[in-house]
Amino acid sequence: MSVLLPASEAEAEAIIGEAAAARAPLAIEGGGTRPTGRPVQAERTIATRALSGITLYEPAEMVIAARAGTPLAEVEAALAANRQRLAFEPMDHRPLLGTAGEPTIGGVAAANVSGPRRIHSGAARDSLIGIRFVNGRGETVKSGGRVMKNVTGLDLVKFLAGARGSLGLLTEVTFKVLPEAETETTLVIAGLDAERGVAALSAALGTPWEVTGAAHLPAEPGDVSHTVMRLEGFAPSVAYRRERLAAALAAFGPAELLEGEDSRALWAAIRDVRLLAAPPGKAVWRLSVPPMEGPAVGRRLEAALGSRLLYDWGGGLIWASADETGDAGAAAMRAAAAAAGGHATLVRAGPATRAAVAAFTPDPAPLAALARQVKTVFDPAGIFPAVFDAA
Repeated sequence: MSVLLPASEAEAEAIIGEAAAARAPLAIEGGGTRPTGRPVQAERTIATRALSGITLYEPAEMVIAARAGTPLAEVEAALAANRQRLAFEPMDHRPLLGTAGEPTIGGVAAANVSGPRRIHSGAARDSLIGIRFVNGRGETVKSGGRVMKNVTGLDLVKFLAGARGSLGLLTEVTFKVLPEAETETTLVIAGLDAERGVAALSAALGTPWEVTGAAHLPAEPGDVSHTVMRLEGFAPSVAYRRERLAAALAAFGPAELLEGEDSRALWAAIRDVRLLAAPPGKAVWRLSVPPMEGPAVGRRLEAALGSRLLYDWGGGLIWASADETGDAGAAAMRAAAAAAGGHATLVRAGPATRAAVAAFTPDPAPLAALARQVKTVFDPAGIFPAVFDAA
């Protein structure tokens, strides 16, 4: 497969316009760190690596814009120099997927990549305030801006966030950012089962103490479970809130504390799902369900598939493993998620499994029809990957 590296929007327009005229499919690649979904059947890949560089950074206005191929690490380093950060804590998929390369800021927006802080600060799409992209006609489109404002008409920023390149090639993204926390502390309650662990997380999230991370790590061989809640902010505020939160959760057991770097290391591991990185031959699924339904869903998966689990977002996000045989657990995963009113996404599997198993829960027919209409508007020749399936 040949790789095309446009260095400007004009070059991207020419490549995409030519592909549209020939009705020749294009695969889209950022840093190549997130090969999820069905493998794209295309002879050529258009990659954003040459579309790189921060185009605007106003620390006082807390806004940053960068070309889509800019390494995420470059954006985060620029923000860290001014004690700022991306609020949504984007996951690094490399430990879980075993990939190399560098995640890009465009890839983060295209896949709506969000981490544990989503429960407090929202997803990537909630911080994304402006985009530039080339649609399937070879036209550059600009949407949004560099300030937060009310939207009238079609909100293309939200349409493109999470569309995974199915509607167009992102060329530039603009994010609102937040100040970096002065310090953080994590409260750890050991030995709870999933039901009690998620109940503790729900209780913590229901307090006024601004929990920015809430996860339950089930027991592993030779260890006990850990229910963890993160507090961030100015040191005096964190000290006050951790005492109040520990008192509010006393019925669940005593809380130990992880401070500073130890806390950051724990949440980086949760963010990147390192608990399920090994063994690499297992399929890994991501289930979104109502938080209080999480333990029941987990029990079904343990019984049906022997899944190892990790609960994030207060129990509403479940990472689950399955043997990569047959449908890699698809039927059981989707049945368990649907029974709870949620959905399941295949995140890690080999190419053969990804070709055979739909990565995303198929849409109901009316929604799928609407999605096809939207795609036809953006990509009439159908040259970009169609990543979602119909039921």
